[in-house]
Amino acid sequence: MEDSGFAARPDYRVDILARRNRVMVSVGAELLADSARTLLVDEQDHGLVFYFPPEDVRLERFVADDRTSRCPFKGTATYRRLERHGSEVLAWSYEDPYPEVARLAGYVAFYQDVVDLRMGAAVPAVSGR
Repeated sequence: MEDSGFAARPDYRVDILARRNRVMVSVGAELLADSARTLLVDEQDHGLVFYFPPEDVRLERFVADDRTSRCPFKGTATYRRLERHGSEVLAWSYEDPYPEVARLAGYVAFYQDVVDLRMGAAVPAVSGR
């Protein structure tokens, strides 16, 4: 494993926040992920990304893609696409992330420009009543 980018940039921010809101991902009418236990990643120079625990993702609907890529602050990403032949890559994960972001290990994120991501109420709901 290559060295983490944090060695050269210790000030770089990758904030990982546990969320209680229900977050759902679908493609068309098919629900692919549904969780109230996501991790919200707020990475410097990137948009917000929800990462889902694998047990809350319908992984049986996906096949691995051959591609990988390396993020200097998270590690090597692997990719997934729907099992339908020719479908585009929808999701990625870091199976062995750098120690600084170890909480992301095995969690699954989705390309928000390809899927429909919806966020609902926190569980239990936050109420001002």
